Parts: sequence; structure tokens; C-alpha cells
Amino acid sequence: MTRASLNGLGRRADASRTLHPVAWWVWALGLAATASVVTNPWMLVLVVLVVSIVVVARRTDAPWALSFRLYLWFALFIVVVRVLLRVMLGGDSGGTVLVVLPEVPLPDVARGVRLLGPVALESVLAGLYDGMRLATIVVCVGAANALANPKRLLASLPPALYEVGTAVVVALSVFPQLADSLRRVRRARRLRGDAGRGVGALRRVVVPVLEDALERSMTLAAGMDARGYGRSGTATPRQRAVTGSLLLGGLVGLAVGVYAFLDSSAPRVLAVPMLVTGTVLSVAGLAAAGRRVQRVRYRPDPWARGELVAIASGLGAAVLAVQLPVWQPLVANPPLGAFPTVTPLAVAIVLLGLLPAALIPEPPAAAPASRTPQEVAT
Repeated sequence: MTRASLNGLGRRADASRTLHPVAWWVWALGLAATASVVTNPWMLVLVVLVVSIVVVARRTDAPWALSFRLYLWFALFIVVVRVLLRVMLGGDSGGTVLVVLPEVPLPDVARGVRLLGPVALESVLAGLYDGMRLATIVVCVGAANALANPKRLLASLPPALYEVGTAVVVALSVFPQLADSLRRVRRARRLRGDAGRGVGALRRVVVPVLEDALERSMTLAAGMDARGYGRSGTATPRQRAVTGSLLLGGLVGLAVGVYAFLDSSAPRVLAVPMLVTGTVLSVAGLAAAGRRVQRVRYRPDPWARGELVAIASGLGAAVLAVQLPVWQPLVANPPLGAFPTVTPLAVAIVLLGLLPAALIPEPPAAAPASRTPQEVAT
């Protein structure tokens, strides 16, 4: 085989590979930061649409990629609950009163809290905007879970975060595992001809789903323990003391620096100098802790043009969205008594998140997996 053909095969394999999981998380967190600084409902809906388009266009057939729909339902549940809580506990007689509900008297220990009563339009809109913002952030996190491989994410973490990262990755993979277990149980029920509905059918689905997810989690934990995951290696008491002191000092420095940076009344000497000091101590502590973990990486994920596009897309949208309340405050956070509007600049900021769907190649199609006898019998 010639060198040209080998280069062609290499380019095709690189074009069809899946993206680095850290790049997907940076992209998703950038869009989540974009949603966190605005309350415009049209911008929040546009962020959800952009995230959904990218997920549909660039997700694989892996089990964790099938959980995005559950995040959408969970986001809708958050919006409904947030509005209902505003109606029940946050009713305000000021503004345009929509309905007057019978107020429930509360004891003196709950003074200042009113249950039901007059419900104003502004109060309902405030609950709706806050709920949509939180729901959009949840959808962005769900997009990261649907696009990024959690096992590859664990392998990409630095050695100092390996022990904590093991627990975090297992926790993040629980929801996708539940989605995959639900799909397998529902398919097994259809194979048996059991298409019942109601409470009885729900009980017959929930119990096998929880049992299957628990068994898979225990299997994952046993496999990780057999491969040495979470073992910190050998370290002397002096090394542990030095590492702990550096990490604790860095955490304190970052906390004080962030507080002084956000609070305008705090001395300026505590802002940037404490942030820099905390960052230096944290990096030194992570480097010292990383020496205690001895592990190798098999075929590490490369960083190429696709990863840079995803990171630039998420971070670019976040940086511009932070400046939007300064440039167009009434667009980023519209008043409750006025109809929210959007401008071309606001739409362009959100549409930056579509770059991965347009510039990143599609992931490789996985071969259809045959069902095992155990899966059919579930």
C-alpha cells in the first residue's frame, strides 16, 4: 500500500472519529453560561433549539446518547414546578392581578409567607423566566452527557483529579444508564406482548429498570476496582500534608479572590492578587497530587480542528453573552411588564453554538449490536 493511500485512510479515519469529551463539555458549559446571564425567553428557547439540533446531528448510537430526551422532559417539569411554586408561594398583589385564589391562613411561625392569594402577571412571568433559565442549563448539561463518552472523559482527566473524577463520571453515567435500561425493559415487554398501561404497567417497568441499573453500576464499580481505579498509590505522611496544605491554601485563595472580585465594597488588594495566589497554589497542589497516581493512557484522544471549533463555539457564545446585558440590557433581561424582544446581535450570539453541527464531521456509525439472551429475558 502506498504512502498516499495510507494518508487518505488516516484522513478518513480522523474525519469520522468522535470528538474529544472535554471539548463537548466545554461547548455545553459555554451555552449553559450563555443561558445563565439572560432571562429573555426567546433567547432561552433558541439556546434549547441550538443544543437539540447539535445533539441530533452529532450524537452516536451509544447508550448515553439516548438520554437527551429525558433531560428535555425533566426541563419541562422544572418550568412547570417553578411556575406553580410562584403561584402558590410567591403570589403578589402588586401589578396586573390575573386571579385571586383563596388564601390559606398560616401560623405565626410562617409569618411573611403567604399561601395562595392574589396572583399577579409579573409574578407568574418571573417564575416562568427563572424556570426556563434553569431548564435551559439542565438541557445543556444533558447535551454534554449525550455527546461525550463518560469513560473517555475519565481517561482524559489529569492524574490529580483521578480519584474524584471516578466518582463524578460514575454519577454522570447513572442517568444515561437509566435511559438505556428503560429502553431495554420496554423492548423486552414488547417482545413478550405485554403492552399494558396504568399503575400496574408502571410497576412492572420501574422495578426491572432500577434492578438493571443497579446491577450495571455494581458491575462497573467491580471492573473499575479490579483495574485499580481510585487507588492513590504510596505516599508518605509528609507528602500528604504538603499536598493538602497546597490544595487548601489554593481553595481559600480562590474563594476570597472571587468574593472580593464580585463584591465592589471589598478591598481591591483581595481581588486579583488572591485569585492569582489561589490559582498558583491550586496548580502546585494538583501537580503534587498527580505524582502519587501511577497510570498509563492507552490511545489518548487527540485534539484536532473539530475540538477547537467546539470550544470556540461555546466560549465565544459565553463571552459575548456576558457583554450583552451591558450592550442591550432590555434585550438580555426584559422587564416583566413589557413584551420581550430580540435583536440580530442576540440571535447571532446564540447561533454560534450551531458551529459544531456545521463544521464538525458526523461521528462514525456503530455496527448494529445483536441482543443477548440475557437482554431478551430481562
